Amino acid sequence: MSAALLAGIILVVCIVVTLALGVPISVSVGLSSFLALAAVLGAESAVFVGSLQMFTGINSFTLLAIPFFILAGSLMNSGGIAGRLIDAAKVLVGKMPGGLAATTVVSNALFGSVSGAAVASCAAVGKVMIPRMEADGYSRPFATATTVASAPSGMLIPPSNTLIVYSLVSSTSIAALFMGGYGPGIVWMFACLAVVGWYVFRKPELRAAKSHEKLTLAVALRALWRAVPSLLMIVIVIGGILTGVFTPTESAVIAVLYSLVLGFLYREITLADLPAIILDATRTTTIVMLLIGVSSIMSWVMSYSKIPEGVANGILGLTDNPTVILILIMVILLILGTFMDPTPAILIFGPIFLPIVSELGIHPVHFGMMMVFNLCLGTITPPVGTVLFVGARVGDIAVEPVVRQLLPYFAALVVGLFLVVFAPGLSMWLPELMGLV
Repeated sequence: MSAALLAGIILVVCIVVTLALGVPISVSVGLSSFLALAAVLGAESAVFVGSLQMFTGINSFTLLAIPFFILAGSLMNSGGIAGRLIDAAKVLVGKMPGGLAATTVVSNALFGSVSGAAVASCAAVGKVMIPRMEADGYSRPFATATTVASAPSGMLIPPSNTLIVYSLVSSTSIAALFMGGYGPGIVWMFACLAVVGWYVFRKPELRAAKSHEKLTLAVALRALWRAVPSLLMIVIVIGGILTGVFTPTESAVIAVLYSLVLGFLYREITLADLPAIILDATRTTTIVMLLIGVSSIMSWVMSYSKIPEGVANGILGLTDNPTVILILIMVILLILGTFMDPTPAILIFGPIFLPIVSELGIHPVHFGMMMVFNLCLGTITPPVGTVLFVGARVGDIAVEPVVRQLLPYFAALVVGLFLVVFAPGLSMWLPELMGLV
């Protein structure tokens, strides 16, 4: 047996066994990669090679954007931004049937577009909207499911930490990925709005709920005006990147400073709150960067073992039909996404599937949108779904009834996924319009 084959077998077997035993994924990937290295290089050399790969993997100026965007999201979550965006969303869609549920969906899209974090969006919006929806006549399981299902749109609409991780794997322009995320993010939002409309159609009593009280022009304008400073961050961050005023990494620092200033101006953040906010952001950053570091070791082992080439040859050997291949990849990612968070899934399977889609002539930006959209579905499904469990905790309800209410959302979002897969213009029109690809 060749050394490359041995390393590949040890890597795959160890990852499967450790994950089955419930070992945290960062430990599973790191331990499995080290054992595979040690088997072919010896323990001493494995330590040196593994350390070098970890350092190389995280020694990136681009990756500095992740801790800063995470900190910006923590500041927004504590800084009174969510309430103002919810009020603005209610002005925009509050009068449509199912107004409060629609407001929840749009609020998550707006908050996600400034925070880039699905979990933070679910927690911030859910605390406000789940009690309001229940008081308006919606069942608590449906109110929670609506919050959970709509929260991941922020992982697609820029700025998005998930897209930054994909850019690292694919060596794709972050600006192009950010612009490419708007189309799929809007598809996600409208898929959720479609389910809200279907739910309200089946329950006519919700059409005349308390959320349809008359909204005066003065109140509407005031709500929109109060949301302008929060929404301006999108203009500043994305506009600054596109015009070349600052890099994506520098834009993350601007986002932190802007969020901090808003928090102080809104009097929602004090100096005494900063240590807890920074500590919370540090914990999240540590997890993400550790995953990136150990995944760099694993990428070296996979390259050494020629695993990506083997998988690519295996799939292309089954069929040469591009449609069948894409559907097969999407089904694999849907299954994997239920067991893994998007970040490690992108780090592990991005290098495996990218050569395959390149053979099919699919642009990395388009495939990035497919992959992120697909893996976002995993965040709202058991057994790992982080957004699902956070939403259930915020809604103070068991997970099982929420999952039952999530099924229509999941069906609509799968339809949205295949729309993103087979309508590349949704992902590519903005990057191409702005000359980014």
